[in-house]
Amino acid sequence: MTADTPDAFELMLAMRRFNVESDRFVERFAVEHGLHRTDLNAVVVILDAFTAGRPLTPGELGAELNLSPPATTALINRLEQVGHVERRRSTTDRRKVEVVLREQAIRLAGQFFAPLGRHLTSVIEEFSPQERQVIGRFLAGSTEATVTARQEAGS
Repeated sequence: MTADTPDAFELMLAMRRFNVESDRFVERFAVEHGLHRTDLNAVVVILDAFTAGRPLTPGELGAELNLSPPATTALINRLEQVGHVERRRSTTDRRKVEVVLREQAIRLAGQFFAPLGRHLTSVIEEFSPQERQVIGRFLAGSTEATVTARQEAGS
């Protein structure tokens, strides 16, 4: 490759550095709020479900995080104890329970992650719409490749 165009190995190194720095940033939030990494992953899964407009049951949360039912219950209990989530009866099927983020959790995460969002947005805005399409395809493909590798590894 040319000096201006990284090859696959160089891109993978750059992705690894980004992942490490992103993990360090997220870990800081976890430490400040007394959360485990799995707790943070759960908050993201719950937030994504909320953003998509779909309710999330404890069973679905556990399946998404690859947790046993007892581990899922312990996770939800921890998040409830610190005020980040609550269990609510489904409005469409009262037999079901849904896990919902509380406003406090959304507000705390928003305050902490807003600076990162601003910095990443400024980087994204440096690229043309066509370049953003390529980046989007690259990120989607990278995510899919990671999911496939995880599934092949048996998790």
